Amino acid sequence: MTIANRQFQVTAPAILQAQVRAQPLATLVVSHEGVLHVNHVPLYLDPTRGPHGTLVGHVGRANGVLPLLPQAAVAVFHGPQAYVSPSWYPSKAIDGKQVPTWNYATVHAHGTLHAVDDPVQLRAILHTLSERHEAHRPDPWRIDDAPPDYIDKLLHAIVGIELPVDRWEGIWKVSQNRTDTDRAGVVQGLMAEGTSAAEDMAALVLGGLMP
Repeated sequence: MTIANRQFQVTAPAILQAQVRAQPLATLVVSHEGVLHVNHVPLYLDPTRGPHGTLVGHVGRANGVLPLLPQAAVAVFHGPQAYVSPSWYPSKAIDGKQVPTWNYATVHAHGTLHAVDDPVQLRAILHTLSERHEAHRPDPWRIDDAPPDYIDKLLHAIVGIELPVDRWEGIWKVSQNRTDTDRAGVVQGLMAEGTSAAEDMAALVLGGLMP
């Protein structure tokens, strides 16, 4: 996959990996014999494994993608996104030649998806996932809180997956192609929307995020 507009490309690993950590639910796409297999899977990034890190998670054992592995795949992580009204552009008053658009930030991780069926590795995946998402809680849940036989039963129902990343792509379409005045209008318009999604996008536009 090639990014059509290089103006919106972000390549800095720290920015891309921060987005993956902030929005870990990935749209995982595998193509096999002309059929696209799409799953939505929370993945965590282990930056110490491989030159570009490795994404790790798990799926149900009955998942139809497992018999296809190993297979080329792409994991898409979706960040802030928002509709942008042309009425927010001060330049609209000059000639009216403005149209709506959509701002968004996404990360694409390309690699070869593998299955992990070793019980020890699979248990380690569950430990890491739960610890990462529970760490900020005052009384974090841990996998050891559940009865061992219950966890063992669940382990037989899932299979781990790993995606060693060969290539990262980032697309940050955050009004970089507008003038400073129009960008200020976009920020003002987004903030007036009063939603957390619009505020998150306003922060990206205001920051003028560029690699």
